[in-house]
Amino acid sequence: MPSVLLDGDAVPASGELPASALDGLGARPFGFYVHVPFCVTRCGYCDFNTYTAAELGPGASRADYAGTAIEEVRLARRVLGDADLPVSTVFFGGGTPTLLPARDLVAVLRAVDAEFGLAPGAEVTTESNPESVDAAYLEELRAGGFNRVSFGMQSAKEHVLAVLDRRHTPGRPARAVREAREAGFRHVNLDLIYSTPGETGADWRDSLAAAIDAGPDHVSAYSLIVEEGTRLAARVRRGELPMPDDDVAAYRYAVADTMLAEAGFSWYEVSNWATTEEARCRHNLLYWTGGDWWGVGPGAHGHVGGTRWWNVKHPAAYAARLSAGSSPAHAREVLSRDDRYVERLMLELRLDSGFPLDDVRPAARTAVARALGDGLLEPEPFTRGRAVLTLRGRLLADALIRDLT
Repeated sequence: MPSVLLDGDAVPASGELPASALDGLGARPFGFYVHVPFCVTRCGYCDFNTYTAAELGPGASRADYAGTAIEEVRLARRVLGDADLPVSTVFFGGGTPTLLPARDLVAVLRAVDAEFGLAPGAEVTTESNPESVDAAYLEELRAGGFNRVSFGMQSAKEHVLAVLDRRHTPGRPARAVREAREAGFRHVNLDLIYSTPGETGADWRDSLAAAIDAGPDHVSAYSLIVEEGTRLAARVRRGELPMPDDDVAAYRYAVADTMLAEAGFSWYEVSNWATTEEARCRHNLLYWTGGDWWGVGPGAHGHVGGTRWWNVKHPAAYAARLSAGSSPAHAREVLSRDDRYVERLMLELRLDSGFPLDDVRPAARTAVARALGDGLLEPEPFTRGRAVLTLRGRLLADALIRDLT
């Protein structure tokens, strides 16, 4: 969750949603995102809403966090009423959710189940740093209902990790994957970051090979973004590190796509690859395909029926609101028809299923034809009425989306 809160419309203290948001509730997939805003240290590139122990201040603590999050789950049930809303996905993100005891994460999951009910076969994921768990911790999570785990590997090279301010020992991500498998986790993801200053092409290939050899069934790979206000941005500004190069990033992406494909992974979203359809992250697909979700935690975002809201940032303010019986929402916006179209185009075009050509606005039809001629769209899906990105199209997806909106 980004650390900057946007302005928007006021939210009632009750958290009540507009009637338009509740229309059709239950007809769309429904999930929960649970933000756990704690980290041991702050990574130099990170601008997410996270806090180290020194930054937390009074009024909030890790020890009380699960209970506070459970209060928001109960608030969600009151706001959404009696609608039958079986929860198809639950995703614990951060921060580092696994800095909390496993029993705390399980307690929040049980609250979601108690208030809404988990759908049969629900996907339940937690993010984790490889160093923040051990075999016993993973076994407790698995016994408590978690069935997917995502480890932040980022790189296999110590000098690259040092630039990112990441802290894990060589080989630890692979051991964490093995421990997760032994605990009974069927689905395991590794996150990677490419084009870090100082990373060579050989470094990136070695990181990909190490990730593949670890045996996950899902890999996410993201180009490093230098976010304003981070330590990394300050180092780039002072000339200590070079700004990541777009051409280098494009080459790294192409290498990733080739190596992952050779290892049996298929892309299904621009930055995500999976070995099977079952291994795809269903929670993220819920975001990308217009589902509903409730965001629990400081700075967390939720979305139901075209209304989007975001919570207050600081854990102390978040806890104080819920303790007083009020919604922790900072503000919200009701998306216009145009907003929803643009967001749908932005998200669906990044998927391997693509965007239906019949839904492209008439004013953008010329741009679609030009994209096909420029090799940005696959010809065969195009004949079936779908705009699906080629590898080159994935590299230029942001520019193409701007052309089509």
